[in-house]
Amino acid sequence: MRRRPAPPTVPTLIGLAAFLTVVSAGSAAVPPGAVPGRDPGTRSTSGAESAVLAYLSGPAKGWTVSGQHNREPLDDPTKWTEKVHDITGKYPGLWGGDLSFHSLAQRPAVIAEAKRQWFAGSLVTLTWHMCPPTTPEPCGWDTEDGVWARLSDAQWQELITDGTPLNRAWRAELDAVVPLLRQLRDAGVEVLWRPLHEMNDSWPWWGGRPGPNGSRRLYQLMHDYFVRTQGLTNLVWVWDVSDRQLDHAGDFFPGDDYVDVAAVDIWHKDYPTLGEYMAMRRVARGRPIALGEVNKVPSPEVLAQQPDWAWFMTWAEKLVENNTEDAVKACYNDPRVLSRDDVRRDRRPPASR
Repeated sequence: MRRRPAPPTVPTLIGLAAFLTVVSAGSAAVPPGAVPGRDPGTRSTSGAESAVLAYLSGPAKGWTVSGQHNREPLDDPTKWTEKVHDITGKYPGLWGGDLSFHSLAQRPAVIAEAKRQWFAGSLVTLTWHMCPPTTPEPCGWDTEDGVWARLSDAQWQELITDGTPLNRAWRAELDAVVPLLRQLRDAGVEVLWRPLHEMNDSWPWWGGRPGPNGSRRLYQLMHDYFVRTQGLTNLVWVWDVSDRQLDHAGDFFPGDDYVDVAAVDIWHKDYPTLGEYMAMRRVARGRPIALGEVNKVPSPEVLAQQPDWAWFMTWAEKLVENNTEDAVKACYNDPRVLSRDDVRRDRRPPASR
């Protein structure tokens, strides 16, 4: 039987109350844990019941699912998950993969591993570093024609305009992965889908454009095409921002009908501040919040003060480059942290193969 986390200390509660007083000034109050008119287990995007959202909002609420990202080599899509097991004797409760941009032939291996992880009991999340529509797949990181490229304002407007050459090129990229995501749907695998991540930052070609016709518009277009046109109702849509410009994250929010989970990536400090935690709670408005990418595992102290993180996902090699084995063990052995065994036991049984 898992031990229930200890309640927050009095100083922690006082700190939370003081911060809430500050951030709530001048804004409408939203009851914690509630989005008006919406059941916690129902996707805002498709109206279908989601076992994953029901799990995160039910049995897992108050705990944090451990997670590990796996990237190159894509022909070894459990390399870093296995390293967690080597260190702790436990498997993460969430497996993360990337549809990638320069290893297209290995995408089926990622999908096959996502299925294996799901039926082993893990939650599954997928990221996608897309090539820009100005460059055919595959591509690299290059600033001229890769993930780091920048589109002009005119190119961006063409991209988000239906039927234009850039819009068709981008749609072709989507079409290339639809059959793969459909395989997961048909196998009963729900995916915590985290596209166009860190959209409030300017390092990726899709990011750094606030406003209704900016980065969030591209997210909306992807959502509508995948869900409404292609019927990919197994995707749980994770809107993800960077900690670099978190004060302005609301300028990039796609809207209630497009977001199931709000996530932040922590790269510019060791762990999220209390202010960042509360900012994510505010923008999520009762939805689960998550640590989409971290370079350091959260400490027991952070987890005690910030209990609403639904999961964290350590980024691939950063597991060993930025963390000591003692720190990883302390995180995974914390009673607030859920491993694969915990997730498998507590969530609804996965759909039949």
